[in-house]
Amino acid sequence: MAGVALLGAIALAGLIVAVYAAWLFHDLPDASELADYRPATATRVYAGDGTLIGEFSDERRIYVPYEQIPLPVVQAFLAAEDRNFFNHGGIDVGGLGRAMFKNVFNAATGRRLEGGSTITQQVAKNVLLTNESSINRKVKEAILANRLEATLTKQQILELYLNEIFLGYRSYGVAAAAYNYFGKSLSQLTPDEAAFLAALPKGPNNYHPKRHPGAAKGRRDWVLGEMNQSGWLSDEQLAQARARPLTTQDAPRRAQYADADFFVEEARRQAIARFGKEEVNRGGYYMRTTLDPELQSAARDALMKGLENYDRRHGWRGAWGTTDFAAGWRESVRGQRPPERRAWEAAAVESASGNSVRIRTARDDLTGYLITEDAAWANANRPLKRGDLIFVEAKGGQYALKQVPRVNGALVAIEPQSGRVLAMVGGYSYALSSFNRATQAERQPGSAFKPFVYATALEGDYTPASIVLDAPISFAGGPNGTRWSPENYSREYYGPQTLRRGLELSRNVMTVRLAQAIGMRNVVDLSKKMGVSDNLQPNLSVSLGAGETTPYRLTAAYAAFVNGGRRVDPYLIEMVQDRDGETIFSADRRRCRDCGRPFTGQESPRLEQRGTQVIDPITAYQMSSMLMGVVQRGTAASASVLGPNIGGKTGTTNEYRSAWFVGFSSDIVVGVFIGFDDNRPLGSGETGATGPVPVFTDFMRVALRERPARPLVRPRNAVFRTVNGIEEAFRPGTERRREEERRAPVEQIPTGPQNYNEVIRREIEGPDAPPAATAPPPTTTPPPPKKDEDLTGLY
Repeated sequence: MAGVALLGAIALAGLIVAVYAAWLFHDLPDASELADYRPATATRVYAGDGTLIGEFSDERRIYVPYEQIPLPVVQAFLAAEDRNFFNHGGIDVGGLGRAMFKNVFNAATGRRLEGGSTITQQVAKNVLLTNESSINRKVKEAILANRLEATLTKQQILELYLNEIFLGYRSYGVAAAAYNYFGKSLSQLTPDEAAFLAALPKGPNNYHPKRHPGAAKGRRDWVLGEMNQSGWLSDEQLAQARARPLTTQDAPRRAQYADADFFVEEARRQAIARFGKEEVNRGGYYMRTTLDPELQSAARDALMKGLENYDRRHGWRGAWGTTDFAAGWRESVRGQRPPERRAWEAAAVESASGNSVRIRTARDDLTGYLITEDAAWANANRPLKRGDLIFVEAKGGQYALKQVPRVNGALVAIEPQSGRVLAMVGGYSYALSSFNRATQAERQPGSAFKPFVYATALEGDYTPASIVLDAPISFAGGPNGTRWSPENYSREYYGPQTLRRGLELSRNVMTVRLAQAIGMRNVVDLSKKMGVSDNLQPNLSVSLGAGETTPYRLTAAYAAFVNGGRRVDPYLIEMVQDRDGETIFSADRRRCRDCGRPFTGQESPRLEQRGTQVIDPITAYQMSSMLMGVVQRGTAASASVLGPNIGGKTGTTNEYRSAWFVGFSSDIVVGVFIGFDDNRPLGSGETGATGPVPVFTDFMRVALRERPARPLVRPRNAVFRTVNGIEEAFRPGTERRREEERRAPVEQIPTGPQNYNEVIRREIEGPDAPPAATAPPPTTTPPPPKKDEDLTGLY
């Protein structure tokens, strides 16, 4: 009986083991999956010159093959985690025994169980299993480790481990950790830096270099000692490595270059639209963009300076906070400045007596005085007093007073021949507002739209020398049943003017008359073809810029005036490769049929030009010439300091709500917009010439260093004649049209305020109408406009 009972017990135990094994193995992953395993990897974003400008990821990881991981990095992790890795079959019996002995005590005291895991077991846990601490998981881990060793080589297992492990600082894998902690590639790490990374797998938060510097350095030094015991560091190297301080970056950065936040975010949106969010954030793409870092930094600096100058013109708004100088006040206000203004620092007014203002900085507790001019500027509006919190910038032994502007704006720079976006700034500070005013803000362009009216006329029977009357005009359909009467910015009228002069001086009434003559439907159709907007209506007010567009689209539309009349769609992403180096997207889709042929003395292959022809090349040249006149003799004359071959057009909307300037040279088109986010008025006199033109000028001073402004290429078949001292281009045959108008010098045309009631009467009744019996006296000053009158496109 006893024997039967024993056999029954053995059978029962076997059954229990079999059931447990079946349950344990039913959901065990297949280790062979790891042969093709690819962890989520960050998409890295680069400027055109190779500068890293950002990354998109769920997990910040840079996958590096084993062959490219430096030996000191491998040795550091082996010393810290699994010195016998290359000698065991997946399980280190000695290490596991020591861990089990410790776990008896840990289980009794309720502490977390220790792993005692080899690197192979950690790969099994990190990739195939959950992170729970249990006996079942440890058994599964051991079984999978054995299978891994049978499936993969030691080098493949180590490659998976070093690319998968989480090391804190938002870093997955050693390559991302090297960049995030030290701003270096793996090949640049010193042994002590590699040892610090190897110290992190056991608990990144426990060894955070900023929060726990002592523990972090102590753990690093322990890893160095383990490397020494393994023979991978000499005693001298050990002493040198331990003597080095542990110096890391303050916080992980997605790129060292930090001036392109708006550009990078727009590139991310476009990439997600093309490839999908999952692929962009986990696919490990290499993405090369069109960004020029030098121009991007210049664009950011120019726009920020322009917005601050506007803000200064409109007065000091007062302190952004107050303090009573209690203990800890400095720590509470540090870092309050916009990150883009790294030279600014928070400070508190210690004393103020008239324009002598003594301040104390929050960063290093230095004391000093505000520049007298700045103190007077502040006191004129809201006098400074003790305890006021302000921003200052050290300048010549004193401090300049600064304030964050409330106004905002955008700048876009595009290469007109290709459409490559060279720079993009969507606002004053990305940290304060990520809304991209370059691509997302739909605003009225004001007179910056007028070139499309003139281009439509030039595509027809008009020439730059054609005459249009600058005289009062009104139309039914104004607000509240009134008539709409557009006016010039000066509120005066100047009689017959050439198209060139009308554009140079931004004559509103001339533009409306021209638009009426050529038909607003034609203007809207051409504007859509050129890419200004898809939502314009054929209303005469649109000729003065009453429609809406974005700086991004308007700037790209101007490119056709520079590149010979071709519409080029702007783009930010030049090329994308997957993690295997295969090109999956290229912005340049042109084909070169003869590029693969052997050279036998034939002419070199020529790529076709990009874009779609939307206006005649002669029209494009005429427009660029007229827009250069805007800079030389017109509303943007302050930009003439940049030299010849610079053109552009100012724009100001109704009640000064938005100010624009779109300018160009032969190789770059730049759009600048300034306005409040809530579209409230900028203030009297804030025209396109006041704010945007100086921003453009500052930016172009940098851009022209590497891209000097060249004369535009003359179109074939154009006929050139000198009119009023200016060489004009004509389509063949048009130079003979309107001969009398063209021969009359501008100086002989009546200018200044005129009696245009008679002129309008003759226009209505015909040129043979008898003169009025009694002519009314000349009007020298037109009446002021009504408040609800539309003055869109004043300047």
